[in-house]
Amino acid sequence: MKIEMEKIVSLCKRRGFIFQNSEIYGGLGNTWDYGPLGVGLKKNVKEAWWKNIVYEREDMEGLDSAILMHPNTWLASGHVESFTDPLVDCKKCKKRFREDDLDKHICPECGGELTDPRQFNLMFKTFVGPVENEASTVYLRPETAQGIFINFFNILTSMRRKIPFGIAQIGKAFRNEITPGNFVFRTREFEQMEIEYFVKPGTDKEWHDYWVNERLEWYKKYGIKQENLRLREHGKDEMAHYAKSCFDIEYLFPMGWSELEGIANRTDFDLKQHTNYSNRNLIYFDEETKEKYFPYVIEPSAGVDRSSLAFLIDAYKEEDVRGRKRVFLSFHPDIAPVKVAVLPLLRNRGDIVELSKKIKKDILNQYVTVYDDTGSIGRLYRRQDEIGTPYCITVDVQSLEDRAVTIRERDSMQQDRISIDQISQYLKDKFSLLH
Repeated sequence: MKIEMEKIVSLCKRRGFIFQNSEIYGGLGNTWDYGPLGVGLKKNVKEAWWKNIVYEREDMEGLDSAILMHPNTWLASGHVESFTDPLVDCKKCKKRFREDDLDKHICPECGGELTDPRQFNLMFKTFVGPVENEASTVYLRPETAQGIFINFFNILTSMRRKIPFGIAQIGKAFRNEITPGNFVFRTREFEQMEIEYFVKPGTDKEWHDYWVNERLEWYKKYGIKQENLRLREHGKDEMAHYAKSCFDIEYLFPMGWSELEGIANRTDFDLKQHTNYSNRNLIYFDEETKEKYFPYVIEPSAGVDRSSLAFLIDAYKEEDVRGRKRVFLSFHPDIAPVKVAVLPLLRNRGDIVELSKKIKKDILNQYVTVYDDTGSIGRLYRRQDEIGTPYCITVDVQSLEDRAVTIRERDSMQQDRISIDQISQYLKDKFSLLH
């Protein structure tokens, strides 16, 4: 089923996933706020990534580097000189466009004549301290990678690491995109999940192939369908000047196939550059072979926002149930922001409400659980379906007598009558099957 982006945007606002930033003031161009359920979704995507990349591996260390860094960092990386887009302006309507986004050299809005292209640096500039001058200029980082490279030697020595090993980081980055769009797919403020994996020169192709496959399998593990994923190798004309090879994992978004994650072989460019600019020797010495070399770097770089959007789109389902459309999000349980909902059949019966809240309290330490009594049971089910809650527990009048509840599964809508003292084990068994 092809899904229109408008349906995703509408559901996200209606159910508290994502809101337009500064909406009461008319909004700020392509900046978005994650609501209560969006926060949970992003948190779960990041935790699933961190668990897989850091906790479940013996060759990875974590890092959280600062957003602001010494400006020489960006001179060494090449961002000050070459992190640019070619821009053109319409002489008639005055709108600005990226030249490489245009099919013809005419304004796509009004058909007017365009100016000659000029290069525009995408980094946000700010100042450190009270004086705004060239000496106090710093930048909001446009990527998290450089924070890893400048900490390479710190982590190598403090954690007693040997090549090959990796450093993983999740953090915000900022790019002054001129033509952002497609909801949260391309924004000026975004979050990255990035790995820099350091390997011996000559083994880099093997490790590059390994990480391409490893990252592709991660998306499938957490529920994205195989037919909506593909690999695309970069041509030589589109790779960064330092890259030896690069693959994109692409996802079939509503606007077509677009990049979800890039896995690049950055060679030894970064450590050499920072050695040259900092006068600190970042060369690696192998104690066993007595070799000295600059490690090659394999970089899997994924966007949290794009990944969250892909999980949302892939989970979106519509079906006809007794003549009515049912919308639900078929999230993998680790990705779902809410795992269990407890729903009293009658909100005016104090004894039913009391029992429902006790059940919620009993399982809250195991699963993210909500209590909801703000509608009829049919409406409550529809609400939980639309936010992707895997299981709903309904407490009714009979529950007071037989000490049992009805548990409804999201995708199949199957309902089982379960003793209250067996709820935890039932959910544990069900969630383990979904993994």
